[in-house]
Amino acid sequence: MTRNSQRPETATGVLLASLILPGLAALSAIAPSNAAAENAPEKTTLAVKYGSYKDSQPGWDRVKVDAPQVYIQAPIAGEWSVEGSAVADSVSGASPRMHTQRSGASNMSDNRKAGDLKVTRYTARSAVSAGIAYSDEHDYTSRAFSLDGRWSSEDNNRTWTLGYGTSIDRIDNTSNGVNTAINQRKRTHELMAGVTQVLTPSDIAQINITRGTGHGYFNDPYKSFDQRPGERNAWIGLVRWNHYVERFGAALRSSYRYYNDTFGVKSHTVGLDWVQPAGKWTLTPGVRYYTQSAANFYRDPKFNAQGQYDMTATILSAMAAPGNNSFDQRLAAFGATTLSMKVAYAFTPDTSADVKVETYRQTAGMRFGGNGSPGLDTFRAQFIQVGLTHRF
Repeated sequence: MTRNSQRPETATGVLLASLILPGLAALSAIAPSNAAAENAPEKTTLAVKYGSYKDSQPGWDRVKVDAPQVYIQAPIAGEWSVEGSAVADSVSGASPRMHTQRSGASNMSDNRKAGDLKVTRYTARSAVSAGIAYSDEHDYTSRAFSLDGRWSSEDNNRTWTLGYGTSIDRIDNTSNGVNTAINQRKRTHELMAGVTQVLTPSDIAQINITRGTGHGYFNDPYKSFDQRPGERNAWIGLVRWNHYVERFGAALRSSYRYYNDTFGVKSHTVGLDWVQPAGKWTLTPGVRYYTQSAANFYRDPKFNAQGQYDMTATILSAMAAPGNNSFDQRLAAFGATTLSMKVAYAFTPDTSADVKVETYRQTAGMRFGGNGSPGLDTFRAQFIQVGLTHRF
């Protein structure tokens, strides 16, 4: 199964993204009185996590993923740090070739190995990082490079961020599916600018703007009659606000993300998390709502007089429409909700364990501002992650 995902906000994309241990915290859990200066970490951090993901549709258990991961960050010479992570996940199950229909589903079993490495140089009020990443599976290889800088005002209440990343992907599907991709290439670039500002002793906010461009092979070779443009450009806006609730000794974390690309997909994501310390315990319930429009070239399914999926009519409708076509449900119009709970326990100030559970539900009817794409079955996903973190 190729990981040539055409949209980062599918259930798989959202939930499996949680498997990646962040090298940098975007915002502190509880807003401080002023922003922290850029300093190298004083201790080495080692974290081990294991994640399990599975999704389903009515009467059909689809994809299952198991992913162990390790992350380490270490200071070097007081002014440098190096960090990296490695993951080896196994994927099994089946995905539909057209819309959400089980007929003609492709069975799969695959293993992916991925890792990243980043080096950071710190000064009094700034830091510069350079990173590389690599991911490989039987039909998809990705290489990525990144460079970012952060610098703070004299009072450390404001931090600017500027970053650039690029990835070079090779798709090589040698199966006997309807569509195959032999030695196809795709390249993407992202430029991000942002600012983080302390507003009050209890409030901190962040705004990021990202411009993404991509060209090459964007088709999904495992989807029937899938033909997409050879270029995909996007604008992404992200706003975060963290508020410390003194009465409860807790933090309310909120976020809004806007996405718009040249495929015609427009999406909105709103998220809320409540971070509640309770002695050595920390409870973090969360909720997220996502809605998107369909791609310009997405084709709705066709049905016969009995209300059954008509594959022939669906294919003919695509053949009658010149240019690009896709029956991929990820490019349809829909809405989705994610409910989450994370429980962490600190054995000591330097050693903690955590468990996180997420459940995702996606339907066309939950799309904001109107009905979504017709004829799609409800999509559900569950994600569980356990982890252990130690600093020394």
